[in-house]
Amino acid sequence: MVERFKGELPHLLRSLINPAGLLPLGFVLTHAVRGLARRRPALFERLDKHRRSTFFIDPSDLAFAFIVMPDGTAAQIKVVSKQSPAPSDVIVRGPLLSLLGLLDGTFDGDALFFNRAISVSGKTDALLAMRNAIEDADLKPSDFLGLGDRAGPVADSLVLNAVAAARRLAGAPIGASNEP
Repeated sequence: MVERFKGELPHLLRSLINPAGLLPLGFVLTHAVRGLARRRPALFERLDKHRRSTFFIDPSDLAFAFIVMPDGTAAQIKVVSKQSPAPSDVIVRGPLLSLLGLLDGTFDGDALFFNRAISVSGKTDALLAMRNAIEDADLKPSDFLGLGDRAGPVADSLVLNAVAAARRLAGAPIGASNEP
């Protein structure tokens, strides 16, 4: 029997994230992803026909979800209510720290799926294209922030240390072992 994956944000951290105050979050994330697309267009070209696929990303430990359309410089990310999700091509659900671990390469998506830490439904070819693009890109926080030179490594260290601290609080794996 598989042990339940630990990794949900503690209640204290969840209570600090107010969905009503996150209305500009969609704008900020959209801006960051479009900037990434301008700096690294090959990442988005790799998605091919799936650039316009919609991904419903549902952090199970938060009160809101995201709709992502990774269409390069026309990408869109919206913060949405879980109660009325828009039709999407792909749905991915799991604790926020697990989902972030997929993005930063800390966790292997297959391991999370088979350990029931995340659930996936919809067009698997679109999800596979996204997963391959993300894995090959070796993304860091500074890539989304558009930082390089001296500021990039500092931002990477700060963000990755903050996520590691959140994982410790949540009882989630911290390292890049790719095992939940």
